This record gives sequence, C-alpha cells and structure tokens, in this order.
Amino acid sequence: MPDTSHTDIIRYRAGGRDLASYLAYDPSRSGKRPGLIVLPEWWGLNDYLRRRARELAGLGFVAMATDVYGDGREAADATEAGTLMGGLFTDVPALGERLKAAYEQLKAHPLVDPDRIGAMGYCLGGALSLHMGRIGVPLRGVASFHGALTRAHVAKPGEFKPSVLICHGEADGMVPADDQAAFRKEMEELSVDYQFISYPGAKHGFTNPEATDKGKKYNLPLAYDEKTDRQSWEDMKAFWAKVFR
Repeated sequence: MPDTSHTDIIRYRAGGRDLASYLAYDPSRSGKRPGLIVLPEWWGLNDYLRRRARELAGLGFVAMATDVYGDGREAADATEAGTLMGGLFTDVPALGERLKAAYEQLKAHPLVDPDRIGAMGYCLGGALSLHMGRIGVPLRGVASFHGALTRAHVAKPGEFKPSVLICHGEADGMVPADDQAAFRKEMEELSVDYQFISYPGAKHGFTNPEATDKGKKYNLPLAYDEKTDRQSWEDMKAFWAKVFR
C-alpha cells in the first residue's frame, strides 16, 4: 500500500534539551484516535523509527517517533550511540521529564483521544516505554520489542498503570535470563496485566532489517528475523486492539 500519512515535526523543550519528534497520522481518517509514543533504539531518531511511525499511522494511530537525545539526533556509530544512551541514565529525572513531555505533546494533539495513549519501543525504546509505566505516566499500554527489562526506577504499588506486552527473542543474548525473571517478579508484585512472548530463535534487534549488518559491523549480537518481525507486529496489533477498545 502507498504511504499516505501526513507528517510533522513537533518541537518542544524538556529535561534540558530542545527536542524534535516526528509525528505521523492518516489524514483520510476522521475523528479522534489513539496516540502512540514510539521510542527509539540506541541509534536515536532514525529512518527506521520514522518508518514505524508512518506504518502505525496507516493502522489508524497518531504516532510520534520520539526524540530522546535532543535536536532529533541520530548516532553516527555504535560508540556514539552508547555514549548518548549512557547519558540518558546519568540524569534519570531529566529523562523522565523528556518522556512526560512527549506524552503531554501527544495528548494535546487535536486528533488524539487523550484517554487512549500508549508507548512502544525497540531495544532502548522498549526500556524507555517501561520506564514511563514505572514513573506513573497514565498510559493505557506499553509494548516492548527486544527491549531491556532492567529498571532505573522502582515503582510503588499502584504507580504502574498500563498493560504490558513484551516481544522478546528467545535467543537474545543481551537480555539475560536473570533480567527476565526479575521483570516477571516485578510485574507480578505490582499486579500489572502483562504478556511475555518469547519467539524461538530470534536474536536482539529482530524487527530491524538493518540489524544483521550493524551487528557484523560493530561486533554486536544483532540479527533481523523477518518471520518474527511479522509475527510480533501482529501480536502488537492484537494488543493495541485489546488495550484501546
């Protein structure tokens, strides 16, 4: 299908940074619709994330590919990506301000139903989506694709509001079994409605067609898996249909 989405750059300031997020929606649809905050891999706001936002727009969402580094920045290589990602977690309060600001920007959009907003992300973005839930952002749902599961904030009972979908590669060498067990324990202790799907044979980065080449280039255990990419997308669609009904 041709891409018929309308796109805008949404500029705002939060957490000490000027931010430039990329918003997409289908102008042929009428009325308010759910909004999705779409959070990036450690590479930042790149073509992959913008494409995902447009695909989500085609499904009927207002989707915002969200800038977390500032100025819509994309890392030039893995070294810079690691530095930028590390910087986020040296100032967790500022990170929280940026994520909350993204929520408020999306909520204020005239096409977004303010009661139906979710967050989703890839790798780092999956962790950031979960962080939004942990810090009490009133999302309806969170979907994480090959995301880290460790926490930078310990949620209190009742603080974590959204339902959760975890799309995890069973062969992901970057998300240890101990992290998975600790995450399950956390969700159960917080009484969170969560679903944890493990896809056989899938490695870290399974949704991104560039993952295999980047893994080879930077000596990282990344690999694209077309079958799992398609299946996890279908699982995500079912999750949002349930969450936003």
